[in-house]
Amino acid sequence: MMELIKELPEVFEEFAQQRKNSFLALKEIKDQGTPVVGAYCTYFPREIAMAMGAVTVGLCSTSDETIPDAEKDLPKNLCPLIKSSYGFAVTDKCPFFYFSDVVVGETTCDGKKKMYEYMADFKRVFLMELPNTQNPTALELWKSEIIRFKEYLEQEFNTTITETSVRDAIRTENRARLALKKLYAVMRHDPAPIKGHDLWKVLYGSGFKFDRNRIPDEVDALTAKIEKEYAEGKMEEKKPRILITGCPIGGAPEKVIRAIEDNGGIVVTFENCSGAKSVDKLVDEDNPDVYDALARRYLDIGCSVMTPNPNRLELLGRLIEEYKVDGVVEMTLQACHTYNVETLAIRRFVNEKMGLPYIHIETDYSQADIGQLNTRLTAFLEML
Repeated sequence: MMELIKELPEVFEEFAQQRKNSFLALKEIKDQGTPVVGAYCTYFPREIAMAMGAVTVGLCSTSDETIPDAEKDLPKNLCPLIKSSYGFAVTDKCPFFYFSDVVVGETTCDGKKKMYEYMADFKRVFLMELPNTQNPTALELWKSEIIRFKEYLEQEFNTTITETSVRDAIRTENRARLALKKLYAVMRHDPAPIKGHDLWKVLYGSGFKFDRNRIPDEVDALTAKIEKEYAEGKMEEKKPRILITGCPIGGAPEKVIRAIEDNGGIVVTFENCSGAKSVDKLVDEDNPDVYDALARRYLDIGCSVMTPNPNRLELLGRLIEEYKVDGVVEMTLQACHTYNVETLAIRRFVNEKMGLPYIHIETDYSQADIGQLNTRLTAFLEML
């Protein structure tokens, strides 16, 4: 269990450094003969890989460092997340990618589908056919894809994945999700107990903890410490409470969080992939069909690739009410067509249904627009 005597800033920084610290840890895991399965997306059903004893890891995709290398093969006007993913892969600059025995992709968008096709030239890739709607037919397809993934791992790694081991993995992941939900729930306090960027460090860093059984105790200890200090009067100043929604926000796009909190706001909740969206719903442990349970949980994720996409609006509305949000900032990446097109629906929902101010920020992985971000977000916060 995490030492409660540590100061909160030190704990937050430990989570922030978790990704870098995991490079060596993954090499040790690999040297022990443990399989490593890499993935990029929240739709990845990690419980299947965990059930065969594999370690799962999120792959590098949040820096502009390797985008020039990617643009030798890919169009310049492609989403930076895709170019970053491919660039780190093709240059072998991502240790997580290097140590992965197989990379699991998903057909979330056209750009990623073609990227995985090229990636398969130099890495073992398993592509899951993700339906782009959420109905009974789509559910059956997604369930069959999860079973196909299970069978693929059994064949490639000469192992057997039992229903019991899948259920054990589901319980482990559900406990981790519950702990993270309790952590970000501390931001319901008004004023907020901590900065949103510190919360983000934990949410993002927890994805790089390979022993998933350790997450609940560590995160619960952190939650208890935050609540204790809040009860003692340690909290942030009262500021406009912001919800961030849109594209994945780890790495380079964290500049949006900083721009909000450096200019008078505080981010109290994240709807994005590594925020509430990834842990909000649990897998039903009582469902007698374990693969149906997994399929339902993952297919219900409210990503903009889904048409229609009511689950995203349901989660947004719930977060706005529970966290007493004053304004919504939507961050999208250039050339991310599904999220950029869906900004109209989100603006209408926030303005008309929830009665709140909304601003859309479109950006990329460079730092060139930081001045503009500061100007626009300062004006937005002053309006609140």
